[in-house]
Amino acid sequence: MGVETRSAAEGAAAPDAAERRRRLAAQLRELASEASQLAGGAVLVFASPGGAAAPTLRAAAGFDSPEAARAAAAAVARPMQRAVERGEPARSPCPPALAGRADGGLLIHPFQVGDAWRGALVVGTAAPAPDALPAQVGRLAERAGLYLDRAELRDRLELATRPEAAPEPETRSEEILKLSEALFAQDIELLRKEEKLGKIEKLKNDFIEKMSRELRTPLNSIIETIISVLAGENEALSEEGKAMLRSALDDGTAFERTLQNILDLWKIKQGELRVEIQEVNFGELVDEAIFSIQDGLEGKPLVVEPRLEPPFPKIRTDLTKLNQILFLLLENAVRFTPRGRIEILARVEADVLHCEVRDTGIGICPDDQNFIFDEFFQVDAGPSSRYGGAGLGLTLVRDLLLLLDGEVSVTSDVGHGTSVRFQIPVLV
Repeated sequence: MGVETRSAAEGAAAPDAAERRRRLAAQLRELASEASQLAGGAVLVFASPGGAAAPTLRAAAGFDSPEAARAAAAAVARPMQRAVERGEPARSPCPPALAGRADGGLLIHPFQVGDAWRGALVVGTAAPAPDALPAQVGRLAERAGLYLDRAELRDRLELATRPEAAPEPETRSEEILKLSEALFAQDIELLRKEEKLGKIEKLKNDFIEKMSRELRTPLNSIIETIISVLAGENEALSEEGKAMLRSALDDGTAFERTLQNILDLWKIKQGELRVEIQEVNFGELVDEAIFSIQDGLEGKPLVVEPRLEPPFPKIRTDLTKLNQILFLLLENAVRFTPRGRIEILARVEADVLHCEVRDTGIGICPDDQNFIFDEFFQVDAGPSSRYGGAGLGLTLVRDLLLLLDGEVSVTSDVGHGTSVRFQIPVLV
């Protein structure tokens, strides 16, 4: 067995580089999501690493699976490449791969990374597209170029600061100074372009922090008080009183989970939710997730069955995030499955964990499948909603999987059930 060796400088730099890549990916995903909301259609972000011949897909929004995004990227590759080569915005009709996601056609806006045209924002528009949309897409494209340029400058600065980067200290110092000045200029440019956005973000961040402080503290106190009363005064309470308190406790814990989901989504967008790798017994994790959703199974003719393909090795990944993903998928399956079965199928193949949560529930109609990963989207939204929920579970599942460099896809048949499949790279 070979042993990988790294210098102290490389060992210290590697996590920072990986964190910067994750942050850049999160910035591009958020930008794609913002463009998708503006245009009412799907969005693709293309960019080429320094020296690459053609831009490749870096982020997408408005698709129900990674496969659909990749198919759309292949369909728009030629007009996108032409726009990048010319350095001019272009329009294109909707290709079949984007049917239903770009009925108003495509807006293609190239952008520069440094001094070269090396990327494009491809936006599927609703019909008709708002008059202000091209200018808005242009501003978002400029931001994408700045994000990528800034990331490359930071990589170059890291290389320049390594002891072995240059033989002459004076040469290295000059290079570091030039790169630092360029990064400072980038920061100023981003501040100028995002001044209004920054004010909005500050208001949002202040609200999140206040919500965390002002809502979670009294909510925890209420939950603890209800538990204390149920435990200490159990004999003195009438059956009706016990039922009311249990109902209040269920509502309180559900609200607490929703609040935590909102906070986790916010932390992911801010790049504050770090990945922590450790050894995981996946079988035990599945058992814990099943135990956690027992309250939702009460009174339902519903069987939950884990099916792990043997031999199933111990894996190394982020225990907390994988546990949260499993719980959210099972909770969602229980909510929309009044009777029948829920199966958790899993296997490890070529250092990749493949997992599927399959139910026999109400299913999702094809029109809704395009939006199920959107924040606050609910299949049965409205005042008469039977199934409840805030519409954040699958959004958080997607973002957590992206944080783990994973993928998720959904297939569903109305009246027959839904299958959610995900995969993440793991260490065995």
